[in-house]
Amino acid sequence: MRYFRLSPVILSSLFLSLATLGGTAFAQSPSPQPPVTPAPASTPAQPAPVVAAAKPIDSLFEALKRERNPEKARDIASQIAINLNESGSPTVDLLMQWAATAIKEKRNPAALDFLDQVTILDPIYPEGWNRRATLHYTMGDSRKAMADIAEVLKYEPRHFGALAGMAGILMESGKDDLALKAWERYLDVYPADRKAQKAAADLSEKIAGNRT
Repeated sequence: MRYFRLSPVILSSLFLSLATLGGTAFAQSPSPQPPVTPAPASTPAQPAPVVAAAKPIDSLFEALKRERNPEKARDIASQIAINLNESGSPTVDLLMQWAATAIKEKRNPAALDFLDQVTILDPIYPEGWNRRATLHYTMGDSRKAMADIAEVLKYEPRHFGALAGMAGILMESGKDDLALKAWERYLDVYPADRKAQKAAADLSEKIAGNRT
């Protein structure tokens, strides 16, 4: 979700355990033989733990957290936005394009239908929820926007656009303490954003003034 009057797979690891059943045949000897102690069964080798490879977007978020130069950070944030937009599904991508066109043409109900389909087809795709949150907000439904933001953050807690949207809605509803926490979460992800820094500082001063 974009700023509100402020500013702008899944890797599953599958472990397959194979149980091997073996039997030992003992031949009968015609003459008594000393008791034979069977060799202990060897323990099947355990599969080595599978370590999930880091996704490119993880490296970008780490770089964004370290970067203190606002312009360089903005470039990294743009790369993150590109990555977040990639669903990996041609169908979902097409629906997102149709939704964007409908929004541009102010056909909000049609755009909402397309985004509804996106969230159904790929419920773990954060940007589908984020785009719908923005649309709900522009249509005047902050409650539904916040519900969609919660879904975004469930699947991508570092989604700074959704965090900014949350902060904006909370500020508009007078929940300054919660809004400040949202900005703090935002700045933990994107510390070099000057506009977010100012928004948080102004809000902190406002809260402090109200308490005196």
